[in-house]
Amino acid sequence: MQSNSSANVTFVRPATFFINGFFNVPHAKYYYVFLSLVYVVTVLGNSFIMCIIYLARRLHTVKYISVFHLALSDLCGSSALIPKVIDTFLLEHQDISYEACLTYMFFVYHFMNLQSLTLLVLAYDRVVAICFPLRYHAIVTKTAMFLIIGLMWILSVTFFSVLVGSVNRLSFCGSNVLDSYFCDYGPIYRIACNDNSVNVLLGKICYSLLIFTPLILIFISYVCIALVLFKIPHGVDRIKSIKTCTSHLMLVAIFYIPILSNNIASIITPLHPNARIINNSLTQIIPPMLNPIIYTLKTEEVMQSIKELYKRSRVSTTQERNIKCSRRN
Repeated sequence: MQSNSSANVTFVRPATFFINGFFNVPHAKYYYVFLSLVYVVTVLGNSFIMCIIYLARRLHTVKYISVFHLALSDLCGSSALIPKVIDTFLLEHQDISYEACLTYMFFVYHFMNLQSLTLLVLAYDRVVAICFPLRYHAIVTKTAMFLIIGLMWILSVTFFSVLVGSVNRLSFCGSNVLDSYFCDYGPIYRIACNDNSVNVLLGKICYSLLIFTPLILIFISYVCIALVLFKIPHGVDRIKSIKTCTSHLMLVAIFYIPILSNNIASIITPLHPNARIINNSLTQIIPPMLNPIIYTLKTEEVMQSIKELYKRSRVSTTQERNIKCSRRN
């Protein structure tokens, strides 16, 4: 143990934390192999959608700045979590230094928060496009979108720096074992032996910032969209407008429903630690894997861009072959 003294207060910090993982589960390593496969699909899918947005000129619009940012957040969030989980349990490196644990926690929470906030930004894009179509290009500009994304980063970095920094005011006199699969904030402050009321409050604010506030604002935005759609006289125009929202609604459902279900289940009945680990880990890793698949299959603009890029690559390949053949002749 290491002790830091300041103003007659001594904080006892462990040199390392031990991440417990599953409790008495045979063949648990197969689950971590599954996580590694999910990670490969996540990296390929999000890298693919980012490349398509970068290469296709028709996708160089304000909306796809936020879609690109969602893919980047998904990629970074999965990269912050899954490789370390695999290293921890497959390679059996379950001890992690105090400082590394806090860094690990910061990046996992930060990128998960960016995923949530980016879904809110996409809802803002849709509500302006449908409710104020004539003013869309004046309101949702590239400058405005970059400012919004920059503000998201500043707020997220600031809040989670405070959240992670609050762990330094805790003392760990007994156990250093975390009943989780990563350096999770809740399991850390629960094993502290001094007053953790500030940390409990920050944890509740974290859930509010990460889950409830964006979800409530997204719900309000779709209420506004629904009111506008009911006023559209032609059914064809209404269906066309609804189609522009389907991919975003699917992303929202995939991200928020599992998290809300986990929280409701934990309130109704105490979850077994193993069940909690499976639920929480799947909640964090599945949405980043599915998001690029949904945007590729459910968004007509993206599918059209993929076809155009494929045709362009085939034409350029054919031209190169013809040039080589003419040179040989």
